[in-house]
Amino acid sequence: MIDLTIKQALDKLNSREISATDLARAHLDRIEQFNPELNAYITVTRERALNDAAAADARYAANNALPLDGIPIGIKDLFATRGIRSTGASKMLENFVPEYESTVSQNLINAGTVLLGKTNMDEFAMSGTGRTSFFGPSVNPYSRDVKLMPGGSSSGSVAAVAGGLCMAATGSDTGDSIRFPASLTGLVGMKPTYGLCSRYGCFAFASSLDHPGSIARTVDDAAILLGAMAGYDAHDSTSYPMADSVAEQLRAGVHAADMHGLRIGIIREIMDAPGIADDMRDMFDKYIRDITAAGAEIIELSIPHIMLTATLYAVISRAEAASNLARYDGMKYGLRVDGNDLVDTYMKTRAAGFGDNVKFRMLTGAITQTKDFYEPCFMQAAKIRQMLANEFNAAMEKCDVILTPSAPSAAIALDADLSADASRVSNAMLVPMNMTGQPGCSVPAGRNAAGLPMGLHVAGAFGDDVRVLSVAKYIEGMANLDNRPTIIMGK
Repeated sequence: MIDLTIKQALDKLNSREISATDLARAHLDRIEQFNPELNAYITVTRERALNDAAAADARYAANNALPLDGIPIGIKDLFATRGIRSTGASKMLENFVPEYESTVSQNLINAGTVLLGKTNMDEFAMSGTGRTSFFGPSVNPYSRDVKLMPGGSSSGSVAAVAGGLCMAATGSDTGDSIRFPASLTGLVGMKPTYGLCSRYGCFAFASSLDHPGSIARTVDDAAILLGAMAGYDAHDSTSYPMADSVAEQLRAGVHAADMHGLRIGIIREIMDAPGIADDMRDMFDKYIRDITAAGAEIIELSIPHIMLTATLYAVISRAEAASNLARYDGMKYGLRVDGNDLVDTYMKTRAAGFGDNVKFRMLTGAITQTKDFYEPCFMQAAKIRQMLANEFNAAMEKCDVILTPSAPSAAIALDADLSADASRVSNAMLVPMNMTGQPGCSVPAGRNAAGLPMGLHVAGAFGDDVRVLSVAKYIEGMANLDNRPTIIMGK
């Protein structure tokens, strides 16, 4: 049962070939076996999962099943779950148990999913490595000897899905935090249009960039999960007005795109940049040839400001983080370290509660909000962000989707860092979609000589999530990769 996709599992559940309880127990046993090695979960909700599964079995018996009844999933620990510890992978919220439910997790409850637990992540989603969690790093399932980076910040979600510790998981993507780790672990990671999934109850990092999304083994499964997560929400002032319509399209199913006449944009500045590994370039070039042979039209694009993305992201995300994380002061919830007075309590609490990476981002972000730096730093970044959005809008008038690699290379060692060139081009590949709010999907497309997965990234126009997934499904069919968990990690 561990190797089943969501679509396959739903067929077997509906035909009573398997039960939701059996499916949940199989994954709980897998968690017990492999989570000590992968550190994919911060909190495992075994009792909740078995209760959810029993309720799903009862609905199947009554012929009253919900759309995702009995499907066991993980929830990134950035989403508040009522009555279940929700930490943001930070000491600041180590023992926080919310009294409310995020809209995304509530939508998944309403669809009948079984909650296996809360997945590990970089602290408050502020890294692309998976290393900054207060609870320790997650590990990429593709290596049992040398520990490999799973990517971040949705590190636990990708480790859990790739390792067979759940069938799918939620993620959040502020820079590339769904798509980059999905590429490194051979999964489909879908960052939807901004506002398609509500941010209500999702601990804020950078509010104008945060995108909840889905992580799964196949494009169909990612679309199925996203269709359940998405929808208009009055609790979120940035909720996309057309979210219900797009969610309905996703639930209807995604078909592989017809390449004949499809206009595929290739960004000159990215493909000319240093830092992309030779095997990644070779794979990308091969797909361009194959897609062209299938009838697609390749259009070269120029996005002049795209190589400034890393700088824009650093300025804008840190400024918003400094503002959002000001709420963690130890007064009403979370960690509290008593001081001599109120200010001393604030200082001691925040010094003890936040990790070094979060402190650094908050400090540098706060500086950009000061009198001396606001205009020349933050406001200039905001203006260039708009220029970048204008360039992408103009590019999308010339093409239907944009294709890039999802990462500069396959996974590197857990304790290693990308080179400066690789980091710069990696930001340019994925982060612009957070700046513009456009949908983007990383899809497994090949493996390097060491057998490690590599992904391609499909981006589309605002609100064109279904087309993005349909092109990703075509690439998935071309690649035909086997990412069954028992093949990757064994039984």
